[in-house]
Amino acid sequence: MRIAIVAGETSGDMLGAGLIKSLKDRYPDARFEGIGGPLMQAHGFHSFVPMERLSVMGLVEVLGRLFELLKVRRDLIKHWKKNPPDVFIGIDAPDFNLTLEQKLRAAGIKTAHYVSPSVWAWREKRVFKIAKAVDLMLTLFPFEARFYEEHQVPVKFVGHHLADKIPFETPVAPARETLGLDSKRPVVCLMPGSRSGEVERLGALFLQTAERMLLKRNDLQFIIPAASVERRNQIEAMLAAYPASLPVKVVLGQSHTCMAAADTILLASGTATLEAMLLKKPMVVSYIVAPLTYKILKKLVTQPYISLPNLLAGRELVPEFIQHEATPENLSEAMLVRLEDSDAMSQLHETFLFIHRQLKRNADEEAADAISALLQR
Repeated sequence: MRIAIVAGETSGDMLGAGLIKSLKDRYPDARFEGIGGPLMQAHGFHSFVPMERLSVMGLVEVLGRLFELLKVRRDLIKHWKKNPPDVFIGIDAPDFNLTLEQKLRAAGIKTAHYVSPSVWAWREKRVFKIAKAVDLMLTLFPFEARFYEEHQVPVKFVGHHLADKIPFETPVAPARETLGLDSKRPVVCLMPGSRSGEVERLGALFLQTAERMLLKRNDLQFIIPAASVERRNQIEAMLAAYPASLPVKVVLGQSHTCMAAADTILLASGTATLEAMLLKKPMVVSYIVAPLTYKILKKLVTQPYISLPNLLAGRELVPEFIQHEATPENLSEAMLVRLEDSDAMSQLHETFLFIHRQLKRNADEEAADAISALLQR
């Protein structure tokens, strides 16, 4: 059996690795190929091109890589039409994968898409393209599955693998000891993103926020987990050029440990907000994109929220400061509230725990079961 997969970034690589492991339990001799990262490759996956070539975000930002992306997709379509796999699974990366899925399905190849595009938030009419592109949609969240059911698209809610991996309660002390942090002083985790552009736009803003917080609370200590050696070098260069001396520790990787050690977290919108929620951490979410990208998205997006905790709850659980609202004043004030309002944070903890229980469904096995059923049709 040959199973084709395309994952576009780190979060997709994690999902793909878990899925491959569970599928191998069912099909020990299966071969896996396409585009994936180091976690998938560790399970024997053969990646035709480095996954990083697909890791680009933003309507404007993608233009610089458009011709390369189109060529990669054309090559994949040609290869799999000539050598059809038993099933193709696109993991996230909808702008790349949905067209790929549509072409392959038209050629008679079974297709599944893992991680729903945000059709419930913007460009809702994409659901008609999805209906033509996939035999099965696998969603991480229950509200997404309800949307597809309403549009008669075959769907299965599988839960989220992070909800399976993260325990309902995570102790703080071991994480602080691992990172060499002072156990008696409050810890603030700063996470300006995993991409160069994100760190460029949010890094200095987060440092300015830390400086303002220190004016009110001089007992604070800060930690920044860098997603890669390149991001660590980028962040350390920002710190070296920063005019004030800040008690900031930069570590390579260990984002989970850094979040577990924190009293509160300031972070870029993305999957990290879900992990912070599953760790039951108070947080403030921020994001800045290119001005033209923001202008376009503002007209298209129908949802009032961008962070996963708020989307899952259907209300504002955590504050979001986007684009012009993302100022050191706004961010520092919101962060200090989350350090000092213990009653509100206790209620937030219970809400996060309730959502965690909803998402814990053994996602890797659920997804593998759904793919197996699709293969047996």
